[in-house]
Amino acid sequence: MNTTVQFTYALTEGARFLLGGGGVAVVLPAKQRLDGLDRAQVAFLRRLNSGPVEIDDADTVIATLRDRLVEAGAIAMTASLDDRELYSIRPFRRPPARSDDVPTDVRISRFTVIRRTGDDVVAENPRAWCDIAVRDPGVLAVLTGLDDGPDTLAPTAQERLLADLVWSGHAVVGDDEDEHFATRSWSPHELWFHRRSTVGDRGTSWAAFGPTRWADGSFEPVPARRDSYPGEPTSLPTPDLAALRTDDRPLTAVVEDRTSVRDFDDDHPVTAEQLGELLYRCARTRGVRTINADRPVPEELPSRPFPSGGSLYELEIYPVIRIADGVTPGMYHYDSYDHVLRPVAPHDDPAVTRLIAPAALTLTDGRLPQVLFVLAARAGRIMWTYEQMPYAVILKHVGVLTQTLYLTATAMGLGGVAQGYGDTAAFAAATGTDELVECNVGSFVVGTPRR
Repeated sequence: MNTTVQFTYALTEGARFLLGGGGVAVVLPAKQRLDGLDRAQVAFLRRLNSGPVEIDDADTVIATLRDRLVEAGAIAMTASLDDRELYSIRPFRRPPARSDDVPTDVRISRFTVIRRTGDDVVAENPRAWCDIAVRDPGVLAVLTGLDDGPDTLAPTAQERLLADLVWSGHAVVGDDEDEHFATRSWSPHELWFHRRSTVGDRGTSWAAFGPTRWADGSFEPVPARRDSYPGEPTSLPTPDLAALRTDDRPLTAVVEDRTSVRDFDDDHPVTAEQLGELLYRCARTRGVRTINADRPVPEELPSRPFPSGGSLYELEIYPVIRIADGVTPGMYHYDSYDHVLRPVAPHDDPAVTRLIAPAALTLTDGRLPQVLFVLAARAGRIMWTYEQMPYAVILKHVGVLTQTLYLTATAMGLGGVAQGYGDTAAFAAATGTDELVECNVGSFVVGTPRR
C-alpha cells in the first residue's frame, strides 16, 4: 500500500490554454500571457488541455510553470492516496510560500464554511486563497472535527491534509484568530457578506456579478408596485412643492442642523399633514417608465425622490403609528403611488408590539416612538437583475433613503433618528409576507422633538 499522498493537476472550470508559436501561451479566461516557454512546457500545457496530469517535483522546469498556473488560478490540485481521491485545491489567487514544518494544534478557521456547490461539497473561506473540494468522507470528518469514525484518514493523509488546510487559510494554528483584533472583530457572516458582495478574487471576471439580468428568460420580473393591502386607506395631504422651492430652509442649513433626536413631545405629536409632507417629499412614486412592454410582465422603472440602482426601487415604507394627530394608531403601508396609508395591522397586534418595542431602547426614558417608519425591501425587484451584490445594494438604498428622511425632517422642524436593527420575524408576522419576498431592512423614528 502506498502511504504517500499523490497529486494530479487539472484545469479549473472554464480555463484553457491558447497555444501560439514562439513559446507563447495565453491563459483563458484570465487572458494572462505566458512568455518564454520551452518545448517541454508547451507540451505540458497541451497535456493539461487534454486532461489531468501528474508532475514530478524533481522536474524544476515543469514545477516552476505549474506554480505560475496555480497563481493564475488556472489549475486545481487533487490529492489521492492509492486510488482514493481525497480533496481538490482550487486556487483563485496567488498562494503564499509553503512551510515544510508540520503544524500542531491545528483547528479549522471560524470563517470556513462547508456547503454544497452544484454536485460538489466545498470548503470556502473569505480569507483563503483557494477552495477545498471534498472528495472523501474522511476529509469531511477532519473539517468538521468528527474524525473518529470509520472513515478516518490514514495518518499520512491526515497530516498532509492539515498542512494543506493551514497553507490554504482554511485552518489556523492555536488561537491565532482570537488573539488578533482584526480577525476577532469580524464576525464570520459579516466578512463573508463583505467579500461575496464586492469585486475581488472571485468577481474579477464579472461573469456572474453585478447587473447580469440572470433571471431573464427563466423568471418574470417583479412588478414595481406592491399588491395593495385590503382595507380603507387613509388619504394624506399633499404639500405645495412650488412654495417649498422658494420657502424651504436652505440645504446648507438643513445639513448643518441635522442631528439625531431621541426625545419627543407626546403632548404635541406629529400631524397627518406633516406625515403626508414627509412621505411625499421623500418617497412618493413620481412616475414609472416601462421597457419590454410586450413581455407577460413588463419591466417597470419607477422614479422617486431618492436614488436607486437601476431605477428598481425595491424599498417600501411601513409607518407604525402610536400617536399622530389625524391618524388612527396602527401599522400601515405607505402606497407611494396613491399617496395614502393602507392599514396592515392594529397597533395592539402582538407582532406590531414586538416590532416597535426595540425602538424604545434608544429613545429618552425608554418611550415608544410616536411614529416608526419600518423600511422593507421587496428583494425580488433587485435580485432579478443583480447577482451576488443585491442585498449590499439594498442596504445602500436604505442609507440614502434614511439620509433623505433625516434632511427633510430637519427642514420641517421634525425630529428623527435611524435605528440600527429591527425585528425581521415580527415584521413577517405583522404583514403576513414571506421574508424571502419582502423583509425588514431598516427603520427610522420620527416625531415632534421636545423643545
